[in-house]
Amino acid sequence: MCYYTQQMSTIDQVKKRFHMEVDNEATFLQTDFISGFAHPNLPIILDTRPDLITTNYTWGFLPSWAKDRDFRKNTLNARIETIDEKPSFKNSTEHRCLIIATAYYEWHWHDEKGKSKQKYQINSQHDEIFTFAGLYSTWTDPANGEELNTYTMLTTQANEIMQYVHNHKMRMPIVLNKADEAAWLDHSVAVSEFAYPYESKIIALPSL
Repeated sequence: MCYYTQQMSTIDQVKKRFHMEVDNEATFLQTDFISGFAHPNLPIILDTRPDLITTNYTWGFLPSWAKDRDFRKNTLNARIETIDEKPSFKNSTEHRCLIIATAYYEWHWHDEKGKSKQKYQINSQHDEIFTFAGLYSTWTDPANGEELNTYTMLTTQANEIMQYVHNHKMRMPIVLNKADEAAWLDHSVAVSEFAYPYESKIIALPSL
């Protein structure tokens, strides 16, 4: 799965890459190591606003029926093969977004229990700034009526590189090719088109 990313691009770099504005520059996230379990607001692009980068969504998907925010620790990722079946995601498969990043991190296990492992940083071979395929939602807190915007990152079967790196789970996030970003936001293109063997060219290097 994928729970740790990097977003080191500046506001100006992101604007130039996507040819669009950022809705709230004051909350734009730029940092080297991002944990999904902190529910950060990575910049994303929604299918409903493909002309705007928004910072108003946090990582960890909350379906409409979730009782509280704690649920989102279970929905940082969504398996693309089963999103049509899972109660958390089946009503949101057409709520698509692009999650902006510059890298992500995964660990290679040297033993069966992961007592010894090596951290890897994974980057796109072609694009300094790339996107993950994601789904988003707007959840209303039943306790106080407050609305919270959230997203999840889609994962798929690991390619050859990630089979080695992520050898205990054999999964990888769906890194989109730049030419396919608009297609992911296009509801006429089936979600299944982005499951493995769909892949983008990545490079994985040991990291401290």
